[in-house]
Amino acid sequence: MKIAIVGASGAVGQEFLKILEERPLPIDRLVLFGSERSTGRTYRFRGQELTVKLLQHNDDFKEIDFALVSAGAGTSREYAETITRHGTIMIDNSSAFRMDADVPLVVPEVNPDDARQAPRRIIANPNCTTIQMVVALQALERLSHIRRVRVASYQSASGAGAAAMAELERQHAQLSAGEEPTVEKFAFQLAYNVIPHIDVFTDNDYTKEEMKMFNETRKIMHSDVQVSATCVRVPVMRAHSESIWIETERPLSVEEARAAFAAAPGVVLTDNPANKQYPMPLFVAGHDPVYVGRIRKDLACDNGLTFWCVSDQIRKGAALNAVQILETLMK
Repeated sequence: MKIAIVGASGAVGQEFLKILEERPLPIDRLVLFGSERSTGRTYRFRGQELTVKLLQHNDDFKEIDFALVSAGAGTSREYAETITRHGTIMIDNSSAFRMDADVPLVVPEVNPDDARQAPRRIIANPNCTTIQMVVALQALERLSHIRRVRVASYQSASGAGAAAMAELERQHAQLSAGEEPTVEKFAFQLAYNVIPHIDVFTDNDYTKEEMKMFNETRKIMHSDVQVSATCVRVPVMRAHSESIWIETERPLSVEEARAAFAAAPGVVLTDNPANKQYPMPLFVAGHDPVYVGRIRKDLACDNGLTFWCVSDQIRKGAALNAVQILETLMK
């Protein structure tokens, strides 16, 4: 099996390398692609030194079975035909094709069969906030159909990429030294602050990030669920958190929900508030699962439950989910 990583030097590309190294996939050849800026860089993989090649419109993908792509929506749109024309399956981490009717949007714990229906040989990886939410929601959807979801996200700097993580570190150092903080990747200073603004605002005053949670959830779950989101950037380095309220067709007990989460693939139940046991980014960063806790009845809705959900945005929210799609296709 021959695999390519497009965007190998980025935060998600580097996570692709780590995850492929960890998992027992029968990879005969791994090819790395990048921009002019990253071309020539070398990375070790399974004892070999791999050099990043320049991504070009040529026949470099002719013998590639799967391409894991994380180089931005513009690059994905420009190179999709080049990547797929010889039969390569493109698993794309950008927003370029997520809502295209003929491109499946896949979270393997929720809709694995959709991955096998890809007429354009493109499979889209959902947005990070959507991925962790639907993994948790699917556990409860099996008990009773979810009519409505209200979610507030608390998104780490990692969601904006490696440069954003570096900027948060730099801001803390600058402020500690009495200097003005550098503000380039975010709308405002993120250190010691929260910013209720991720991506651009749309005509209805929701941001694109918030509308992704509405549209992508419905497509992945094949559901008429209504989703209302507020997405907030917080000064956490890595791993996103979400506070989620759901309304189901029939009332669900807390005990039912706990049992469903405990049995759900990809979910780890951490729910013992009396002993201060609940998920936090501090302990979740670098791990694969979606962690769920703080499960309780919604006091404002008879058919409602609320819970807290945390997951590593770069792993399950991006690179890991794409690799799991690849594994699903291999099966």
